[in-house]
Order: sequence, then C-alpha cells, then structure tokens
Amino acid sequence: MGISMSGGTGRHRRRLRIALPVAVAAAALLATSANAATVVPEPQAPVKAAATASTPSQAELEQRVAEAAAVVDTSRTATRTPTSGGTVDTTISPMIIGGTTTTISSAPWMAQLWYTDDQGTTDTSDDTGFFCGGAVIAPTKILTAAHCVKGADWAKGGFVVTGATQLLSEDGDLHGGTATGVLRQWYHPSYNADTIDNDIAVLTLATPVKATPIRMTTSTDTASYDPATTGAKSAKVYGWGRTSSTSDAVSPTLKTATLPIKSDATCAAAYGSWFIKGHMTCAGPPASGRDSGTTAICSGDSGGPLVVNGRIVGVVSWNVTDCVAKGAYSVFTKVSKYVGAAYPRVDDTNLSFDHKADLWVRKSSTKVGYELDSKGTTLAARLSWGDWNGVNLVRQTDLNRDGYQDLVYRVSATGDVYWLRFVPSSTGGAWADPKKVFTDWKTRTRIVTPGDVTGDYKPDLLSVDSAGVLWIYPGKGDGSFAARVRVGGGWSQYNQLLGHGDFTGDGKADVLARNKSTGDLYLYKGTGKSGTGVFAARVKVRTNWSGYNAFDAVGDITGDGRADLVARTTAGTLYLYKGTGKATSEIFATRASLGTGFQQYDIFG
Repeated sequence: MGISMSGGTGRHRRRLRIALPVAVAAAALLATSANAATVVPEPQAPVKAAATASTPSQAELEQRVAEAAAVVDTSRTATRTPTSGGTVDTTISPMIIGGTTTTISSAPWMAQLWYTDDQGTTDTSDDTGFFCGGAVIAPTKILTAAHCVKGADWAKGGFVVTGATQLLSEDGDLHGGTATGVLRQWYHPSYNADTIDNDIAVLTLATPVKATPIRMTTSTDTASYDPATTGAKSAKVYGWGRTSSTSDAVSPTLKTATLPIKSDATCAAAYGSWFIKGHMTCAGPPASGRDSGTTAICSGDSGGPLVVNGRIVGVVSWNVTDCVAKGAYSVFTKVSKYVGAAYPRVDDTNLSFDHKADLWVRKSSTKVGYELDSKGTTLAARLSWGDWNGVNLVRQTDLNRDGYQDLVYRVSATGDVYWLRFVPSSTGGAWADPKKVFTDWKTRTRIVTPGDVTGDYKPDLLSVDSAGVLWIYPGKGDGSFAARVRVGGGWSQYNQLLGHGDFTGDGKADVLARNKSTGDLYLYKGTGKSGTGVFAARVKVRTNWSGYNAFDAVGDITGDGRADLVARTTAGTLYLYKGTGKATSEIFATRASLGTGFQQYDIFG
C-alpha cells in the first residue's frame, strides 16, 4: 500500500492537481563588510545587504498573493510503500472533519502558509502550489511540519498570512489579515519523508507580525500526553483543512475540534510500525468509516497545532487518506520531543542567516570587531565590523525578536549599556541609533544574555553586581526590561558566567559558571521560572578547567539543535565543545579544535 503526505488539497470547488517537491539549493547568506558608524563610541557594523536581498518587496509580496489565489491546486504529495502496516488497511496521508467553526480572535496565533512555484515560466497554466497551517511561536517564527517545508524555497515562493479567520480568497482578499514574506527556513535534520518521522519545522519571517504567539510545551511535559488527564482529554486542533472525505474542498473558515489524546499503545495498535513511539502522538476518537461520527484532521490541516492548556503539544502530521477509515486516528508530531531542537530557531545568535550560531570577537591590538560565521565544525573567514574601541563587553541577542541578530555592549568609560539593533528594509536595511538600556554598570562583574529564562519566549538579561548578587532583568520583547528580580547571592565565587540557549534539550535557557578557585564548571539548568527558582540546583559538568582563559556560549553553533560551548586555551587554541543535550558530565562531546591564534582577541561576544 502507499503512504502519502498532503499539506493541503484543492481550494473550495477547484480541481485538484498535485504539486511535487522541488529541489532546494541551500546557500548561506553572509553579511557584507560595508561599514556604517552606528554607536557611541563609534563602533561599526556591517549592513546585512546580502541577507535582506531575499526579503520580498511589497510589490513582490502582492504578486505572490495574486499567484497563490490563482493557483488551481494547494496540495503536495510524497509516497512510499511500507514493509508493514497496522490494522487500518488504507493509504496514509498527512492532512477538520467534524468540529466547529471558530475565529482568529480565539486562536490569534494561527497562520496560513502559502507556497507557489511558477516553474520558471511566464505561462500561468503550469503554476503549482500548496497550503499548510502553522502557529506563531514568536513575532518572526512559525512552527509547522517538515513536510510543508522540505523541498520548497520559502524565501523565493512563499508567504504567511496571520490575523485572518478566512482563507485567502480567489480574488486575493486577505480578509483583514497580513501577508508576510519568509526570510529563512529550518526543518529537523533527521526528518524522514518515508516514515514521516521528525516532522517539525520553523519558518523565520522577514518582518515581525502582530499576532499573539503561543508557546510550545516543554520536554518534561508528560501530563499533556496522558489520556487520563483533563488537559489531554480536551486537546484542540485548529485548521482550514478538508471538511469531508468525499470532497477535496478545504474550509474557507478556521475550524477547531476536540481530539482526546490517546495512549501510545492505542496508536501502535492502530498503525503498527507506522507509529513511532516517543516521536509521534495520536488523538481521536477513532474514525467511524464515514464523515458522520468522525472528528479528525484532514488534508489542508498539515502543520497546524494541537493545543493543551494553552501550549502546543503536537503538530499536524498525517492521517489515513480521506481521513475517515474506520478505526483511524489523527497523528501529530510530539512537540515535547522536539522543543529542544526547535527552540534554538526561535532564539539563536545567527549573524549569517544559516541556522548556525556565529561568534563575534574583537582584536585586542586594533580594537576591530569581527564576525566569525559557523560552518558547523569550522569557522569561516572573518568579516570586519570596524572600530570597536572604548567597549569592554559585547553580547549577542535578539531583544525585539525580529529575527535579526542584535548586540548589547558596555562602554568602558561610563559603564553604560547599549542595545544595537538592525532594521531591515527593502533596500537592505541599516543599524538603528543605539539605545541606552542601563546606566553606569561599571561594577557589574558579569552580564549575560541567555535568551528566555523566564519562560515567556522573550529574551532576558542576567547580571551579577559587585556584592555577588545575581539579578534577572525580564525582557519585554521590545528592547526594554521589566523591574529586576533577585535570584540570589554568592555568585562572586565564579569568574565566568555564560550561556545562550538550551544546553539540555528541554527548550529552556541554561547557564554555565566556572568557580574561580577550583576551575570547576557547573551547569545551572533553567526551569522557565523567575526569581529564586529560575535555575535548578547546580550540576558539576567539568573539573578543573583553569587551563582555559576565555569562553563563548552563543547557542547552537553546529546546527543540530543543541547549545554548544567554545573555550580558548592560554596558548590561543580555540576548541568547540559540541552539546549533547545531557544535563550531566556528558553535557559535551569530545572537544574539536577550531584553530589557533585566538589569543589575539580580547572580547568574545
């Protein structure tokens, strides 16, 4: 039998035509070295003209909307023949039947994902495209399914509509929604189109949207998947997919349905080896064999969220063809398994737009700043950021969650801390005037931008004062901070405090600290809370690391979804410690050299 995956089907009364995946040529978009004086005391940074060149203009975006409205088909399909099946003897298709209509105000994070391909011709008769659902998980981030992303160049031919209850109409009417271009895409590196495994992806939008984000669940969440709990019994799915097994028409209006989550044993009994325990979850009731008595996801719902207690616990992945075969259940990607891989896409220190965190360094003799782009396990040739004299600290972060990397730096003379942000535009963009965020922080011994430590998907800041007290400054998502919250004292025992992102794979930001007397390295695992409970009890992960005199923790350098660490020896060799996702002494793999000569740099940011 054949297994197929469908991101959508014919719209309304349109005729179905299949759009096959297209080949994708992935190219890293590097920032140029054009200088523009931007900040006190005159440090310079490259304008990201090369990166923003792929951002569609308003006219281009309008053209894409028109093309999507005119395309006959909104589906994509891939097939395989499994060696074994389950008790449901029919083909499988990643595709609400049943349920009720709802509005975008009830699910403000819902997004429509439209993709078109003109086949490189001016003849519109061969244009193809497909449609998927998705969810806004940050102002520029859309969580969806990998089968909606792989094989398509979303920056070239896609756009996302937010803020609309109705689907894009055939006349191009957005129904009050907003169309936004896609800057870059990521899907799980282990996604398997044959088994529909690891079916999760993130799109980064070219500009922030106003839609209210929804959070992913955590890696430690088990209650949401326990059929005995109230939440799991009332899990809700949202989408614009098919409403009948006998018609290819998708719903013009957003729909929702309650699909109680089922046990792994129930899912496996229905699907056999097709259901991959731990990676997938299924929900039902079991289909009745016809539209009447069936409530299920169907074609067009792909990529949409399954929600429990206000958090995404599943991503619509697949169902049986026509969705109503007796005994069938709807199958979702289990988000608790993948939040650790998806989180770095939401909060990364990515200067070159390739989904790998990059380094920022300053040469001590010239005070010139440089960007060192990650190539996975090596570093690319450095790019100059001009004169950064007069600065004694630089940290990478994205304080306003616009998908463009920012810098936070401290001026040596005054101790004032500034936020430097990039503002994209149709002509490439420019660096905005710096914004002072803190005054006279000369005595702050540590300043860290770890990402989201409080669990609200907004980047926070940590600092240690002269008395050794650690403070959280909760970010508001716009470059400003709420009133500081005390974590606790005793942090003067550490001569290093660093971290950006998630070292343990649970979707929560962590930090590392090195004891100044013993050289021992400790992990402080994030809890997603604030105040004294923001970190779990420390865990020693390395003994006597006194041989290193500089560190950098900027997130996922290798692109595998886990935060990494770099450390410099006194002789100037820089080593990469690849993260394993474990919260033990096995937190890092065996070190690998990134090169020598790094003693020339006095700031790692």
